[in-house]
Amino acid sequence: MPSFTRAGLASAAACAALLFSTAAPAAPLKVDPAKSSVGAVFKQIGVPVEAKFRKFAVLIDLDAAKPESAKASVDIDTASFDIGDPEYNKEVRKKEWFDSDRFPRASFVSTAIKPAGAGRYEVSGKLTLKGRTADVRFPLAAKAEGGGQVFEGTLPISRLAFNIGEGEWKDTGVVADEVLVKFRVAAQ
Repeated sequence: MPSFTRAGLASAAACAALLFSTAAPAAPLKVDPAKSSVGAVFKQIGVPVEAKFRKFAVLIDLDAAKPESAKASVDIDTASFDIGDPEYNKEVRKKEWFDSDRFPRASFVSTAIKPAGAGRYEVSGKLTLKGRTADVRFPLAAKAEGGGQVFEGTLPISRLAFNIGEGEWKDTGVVADEVLVKFRVAAQ
C-alpha cells in the first residue's frame, strides 16, 4: 500500500515551506525553480524514502545587513508530491494523507530570521499543512554560488501533528512520525 508516501509528502510540504522562507538579500530575490528543490525524507518500515514537491512558490526578502527585517514565504502544491510512482502519488493526495482536494497548499510564513554565525541563520515561522498551523524553527545555511545565493536546510516535523496518515496509517511502526523536510533554494 502506498501509505508511506503520503506521510512523507505531508512532512515534505511543511518542511519545504519552512526552508524556502528563510533566504534573500536586500530586495526580494529571484528564485530559480530549476535549481531549487523541496523534498521530504521519511522512513517506511525503517527504510528511508525520499520524495520531492514539483510545484512551489517562494518569496524571499532578506538584507544580510539587516536580517531582523527579513521576510519569507513559501506555498507548496501538495498534489505535486512525487514519490516516483504514479499510484503512490495518487494515494498521497487522498484524505488520509495530504487531502489535496480540501487542502491544495501547504505554506510557511517567517516570523523571525536571526543571524547565527557566518553564513548561518535561525528561522522561525508558522507552518500550515492540512488545515493545521504550528510554530516551527530551523537552521538555515547561506552561501554564494554561481553569481547568486543558495539557501539550504532541513526541518524535522511530526507528520502526526498535521494529521498526515489518518486511521490505520497512524501506526508509526509502518511509517515513522518524523519527516525531514529538506530544501535548497537558489536565488539571484
